[in-house]
Amino acid sequence: MRLGIIGLPGSGKATVFQALTGSKPEEWGKKASIIGTVLVPDERVEALTKLFEPKKTVYAHLEYILPWGATTQTHDRKGDEGLWSEVRPCDALVHVVRNFRLPEVDALNPKEDLLRLESEMVFADLMVVEKRIERMDLDRKRGKEMNDEERGLLEACRKVLEDERPLRDDPELAVAPLLRGYTFLSAKPVLIVYNNEDEDEAYPPGYDSLILADALVVRGKIETELAELSPEEAAEFLEAYHIKRSATERVVRYSCDLLGLISFFTVVRHEVRCWMIPKGTTALDGAGVIHSDMKKGFIRAEVLAFDDLITAGTYQEAKKEAKVHLEGKDYVVQDGDVIYFRFNV
Repeated sequence: MRLGIIGLPGSGKATVFQALTGSKPEEWGKKASIIGTVLVPDERVEALTKLFEPKKTVYAHLEYILPWGATTQTHDRKGDEGLWSEVRPCDALVHVVRNFRLPEVDALNPKEDLLRLESEMVFADLMVVEKRIERMDLDRKRGKEMNDEERGLLEACRKVLEDERPLRDDPELAVAPLLRGYTFLSAKPVLIVYNNEDEDEAYPPGYDSLILADALVVRGKIETELAELSPEEAAEFLEAYHIKRSATERVVRYSCDLLGLISFFTVVRHEVRCWMIPKGTTALDGAGVIHSDMKKGFIRAEVLAFDDLITAGTYQEAKKEAKVHLEGKDYVVQDGDVIYFRFNV
């Protein structure tokens, strides 16, 4: 899963990306998007590692992309189109909003900044919709067949967008399979990140009147410094600035919730591994996440809930207590399931 980091110039997108990924500007390419991989913290992985003592432990991860040009201070239609094209394939967006003062800028209006970029995404989607409808009408005049259902969905999109509303306001329209290829910006789930001053822990005034998306506050500058410290130094730093959890941990957790992801675990061949899948995934598709052959030759899933395993103390004891159950391909994987897939190819 990949999330694109967006925001107006000066909002601190690059700073937030740096705090999230621990990467440094000198490592970034000059003419390419920057992609950072972030491990998803999960205490259950640590507990399983302690229980099974594997040779290898693998955490789930998310990818965050900072589009090329996002670190510049320019903001024009042509540049925006290039930036939007880079984040369109992403599964969700992280919208960084400036909530700190800049020496050369007197005005500070997070609400206005947030709505401005939201409006620009709506406009970009409207241009895509209108161009496609225009092309479909032209094809019809030329006698070509047209998908009436797709045309109807596009008309519905145009109505929402002309009302200056994001497509995510209409959940069914936002996830319509026929529209998936358009990768609409305003249809994507969004996490709002208010980038605050070092000493400011509060949300900006009036933020709760904007029911646009989930929101959290980070202090990007000090969080960047935190990412470079040792665990011992980081603990002292967190306490000094009254930070209960780092920006990385909070943004990653919000990102998982935003994407509707859950985790299941496998313990095989001296390896404990966490896998993230969309909520509602079946055992058959869960097997396919691991390997296509496992899905192809799926027989059964041997399932044990994480909490039952920890209570029992060992896998063998959990079996004795009848906590391990066999499930078929239609079983819906639950968050925290420890699964052994039986398959034959």
